[in-house]
Amino acid sequence: MLRNILIGLAGMAFLTGLVGLVGGFCPPSYVFALWGGLLLLALIYEKVIYKPVETTAPDGRWIKTPERFVDDITGNPVTVYVDPVTGERKYVQE
Repeated sequence: MLRNILIGLAGMAFLTGLVGLVGGFCPPSYVFALWGGLLLLALIYEKVIYKPVETTAPDGRWIKTPERFVDDITGNPVTVYVDPVTGERKYVQE
C-alpha cells in the first residue's frame, strides 16, 4: 500500500514538473520533475529486483543454498535456491 501511495505522489510530482517546464516555470519545475522521476525509477527498480517469496520448492535443477533468513512480513524462515546455469535466485518459504 505504501508503495502505491509513493508511486502516485512521485507520478504527480513528475507530471507537475513536466507541465511547469512546458509552461516556462523552469527553476521549481526542474526540482519536481527530477525528484519525481528519480523516485518513480527507484520504485520500479525495487519492484523488479526484489522477488516475492514462493511457497513451493522449485524443480530439480535448482540448488538449495545454506543461505536462510526470516521473512519480515510473515515471520517464517525462507531458504534461498539458485539456478547454477543462469545464477537466478528464488526465495522459498519453509
